[in-house]
Amino acid sequence: MREGTTAPTSLLIRDARLVPVHAEDRAPEHPVDVLVEGGRVAEVGERLQRRPGTEEHDAAGRWLIPGLWDAHVHLGQWTLSQQRLDTGRLRSVDEAVALVAATVAEQPGKPVVAWGHRPATWTTEPTVAALDAVSGVTPVILIAGDGHHAWLNSAAQAALGIEVREDMVRENEWYAAYDRLFEITAGDGISPAAYRATLDRAAAMGVVGLVDLEFVGGYRAWRDRWGQGCDRLRIRAAVYTEGMEQAVEEGLRSGDPLVPGDDRLVMGPLKIISDGSINTRTAWCHEPYAVGGHPAQPAGAPNLSGDELTALLQRAHDHGLEVATHAIGDAAVAQALTAYDATGAKGSIEHLQLVAHEDVDRLARLGLRASMQPHHLVDDRDLTEIVWPGRSERCFALRWLTEAGVAITLGSDAPVSPLDPWLAIDAAVRRTGDDRPAWHGEQALSRQEALAASVDGQPMVRPGSRGDLALVDQDPLDEAAASPTVALTTVAGRVVHRAG
Repeated sequence: MREGTTAPTSLLIRDARLVPVHAEDRAPEHPVDVLVEGGRVAEVGERLQRRPGTEEHDAAGRWLIPGLWDAHVHLGQWTLSQQRLDTGRLRSVDEAVALVAATVAEQPGKPVVAWGHRPATWTTEPTVAALDAVSGVTPVILIAGDGHHAWLNSAAQAALGIEVREDMVRENEWYAAYDRLFEITAGDGISPAAYRATLDRAAAMGVVGLVDLEFVGGYRAWRDRWGQGCDRLRIRAAVYTEGMEQAVEEGLRSGDPLVPGDDRLVMGPLKIISDGSINTRTAWCHEPYAVGGHPAQPAGAPNLSGDELTALLQRAHDHGLEVATHAIGDAAVAQALTAYDATGAKGSIEHLQLVAHEDVDRLARLGLRASMQPHHLVDDRDLTEIVWPGRSERCFALRWLTEAGVAITLGSDAPVSPLDPWLAIDAAVRRTGDDRPAWHGEQALSRQEALAASVDGQPMVRPGSRGDLALVDQDPLDEAAASPTVALTTVAGRVVHRAG
């Protein structure tokens, strides 16, 4: 059930079990009442007195936790992916071509835009000719599940102004063409109403906040949609390098409200994509790819030189912007850490899919966050063993990072993985998505550690903590509670989801 966003005078949650977020937490043995006033927890105790104007909710012995965050989302792309043709289950070029043929036959002339396939393990390379044979003049854009490349037919290449080629469009060339995609597709896929539906689905999973790294619209678009019903959750809206100077001219620093008087929508980090992905063999590594590497760049390659990256970090740091640096390969991680060290910039390394052990200690020393998406280890497990043999013990090294004292924040990278923090928690703990044993289980987190990495640094619910709460039907620390039902979600004391 979707709730309004008008804040009550106060909110009283009765009979809730508090969940210890950290090992040192000592939760009350019995259910307690929690009073939220002014957007924060004001009081915790037994049989609290209800004041006039207080909204009351009976938790009935359910478990109360700080609300969940997704620290890495492309919210516009996630919203669009819910409406696009799903190619995530395809396992070959033939399956993809058959799906395109059927789709074009159903709606001739209507552009086909799809999301989700992962061709890196296919035995046959995708070609433009294969799509052309079944699509004719209908533009076909098949965006891969990592977002770093797309398979287009000739009609789509022409419509997007891309130089004709027979293989896929990758990395920076694809990003540059992406904005033009909206010129050949119709509909309101990222209207305020579509965003609102996405936010409501997130709230129903106990999500209270997102770091939105969307590259279309960014923080300026959030200002516009905020007053159109999208003021549901806390949002930190990023800016990319091409928009940084405008943010600097506006005097925006990370954490500054984007709408006066509302601390739920704030300026986020500068987002930098410093290398590619494992699926395109463009993630920059110290060692060559065992299979499928590009002849000119067998170990992948950086998108920016060290000097270029350092200059961007320095500019951001000088103007109060944190930096979120995409770095998947271990060489990219090392270069990013050198740039942070040289500039004093603050923020995070995003993805950190492959890391050298010595760089874990550098992360800790620099006080940077490791922003990681555990479900990627499920998606990339088999491919990793093929292209990075002998390196998989250094992939998604959550235990190394934890032991070194690095702050970890979990996310999804939606739409690359689903926007579902419970799924991320499960992957961080079990390190498998099927019946196989854990993939390098020595790097797993406990459920408590994974929960702590999913609540934006908030403590166990207590006086003074944010009134951003999630009430769940099962103990989230129980191994059997992989995805507990969420009965209530509140943001700054506002009820944004109520089950039933």
